Amino acid sequence: MSSLLRPIVILMADDDADDRLLAKDALTECHLANDLQFVENGEELMDYLRRRGKYTSLVQAPRPGLILLDLNMPKKDGREALREIKTDPELRKIPVVVLTTSKADTDIGQIYELGANSFISKPVTFDSLVKVMKVLGSYWFEVVELPVKK
Repeated sequence: MSSLLRPIVILMADDDADDRLLAKDALTECHLANDLQFVENGEELMDYLRRRGKYTSLVQAPRPGLILLDLNMPKKDGREALREIKTDPELRKIPVVVLTTSKADTDIGQIYELGANSFISKPVTFDSLVKVMKVLGSYWFEVVELPVKK
């Protein structure tokens, strides 16, 4: 089923308000029919995924079909959150795309070892971000078959 028939929730974990706004604008520019939700750190991400705290309602916290994860966040960084997601039988099937400013080879190797599905360095221009979001949308919501949500 394509995203045109069944919008998929994209959950973005990023502590930078400007990056969150740019991602939202880029997805709007791409005309993706997806619901974009935001959390600001790894602890909020895990609360969202486990429906704890302010995310106890299914309406408030629909299960994401894709997680966009920044590595460098306060409280619990992206590496810790990724490790937790990919070792949890209930969460590990959710695709995680690391979208970060880091270009360090050690980070790239480590996030794949932890089970990330993709590693993308954050583009520096809005036009480049729009292109990245178009490719992500096309790949994850039109090409790939994702597991059926419970």
